[in-house]
Amino acid sequence: MPQVKPYIMVVGVDYSESSDLALERALDLAAEKSRADVHVINVLPVYRSGFTPDGAVVELAGAPSVNDATRKLTAYVEKSLTRRTAEGKTIPERTVTHLRLDAPAWEVAQLAADLEADLVVVGTHGRRGLSRFVLGSVAEATVRFAPCPVLVVREKEVPAPVPAIQPPCPRCVEARKASGGKEFWCEQHRERHGQRHTYHQDDRLGSETNMPLVMRS
Repeated sequence: MPQVKPYIMVVGVDYSESSDLALERALDLAAEKSRADVHVINVLPVYRSGFTPDGAVVELAGAPSVNDATRKLTAYVEKSLTRRTAEGKTIPERTVTHLRLDAPAWEVAQLAADLEADLVVVGTHGRRGLSRFVLGSVAEATVRFAPCPVLVVREKEVPAPVPAIQPPCPRCVEARKASGGKEFWCEQHRERHGQRHTYHQDDRLGSETNMPLVMRS
């Protein structure tokens, strides 16, 4: 009888809180399968050196050696599995660690392709603005590159309040009615909006062409 292929998940981690959640979610999903393998990948940057303004080559701080990075990844995964076991939770039949060099999203996607993975799990920091562009780009790029579905995991948080659109000024509404639409604003708001919002309507019947009405400032 042929052996049934396990459900294969690839989890990208960078030791942040979001990657902790991604690994935990992957292990939870693995526990729901009859047979599942979890492959945990951490990606190191290719270049470990940089340049000072005068051109001197310097080693970048915090860039571990391959051996150190391998040990760190193994310990990280073993700690998570040991904790789950102590809590009475199911752990996968097989959990494998992978250390790769290059662009994180590309390597995560490539590993998924190499293993014919069924699912990729990655975390996202859920930030906005520049920090979102820098920190969230890995998850976004992984979604684009991966050859299988990608589950993006993030912490629960209260969404930022969306500014409410205010109702129209009653005085402005009255001014438009009283002027037959010639005036858009009341006296107070006319000063704030200025001439940028004063429009003149061309006379369509008097124009040389039969084009639609044109509004210009």
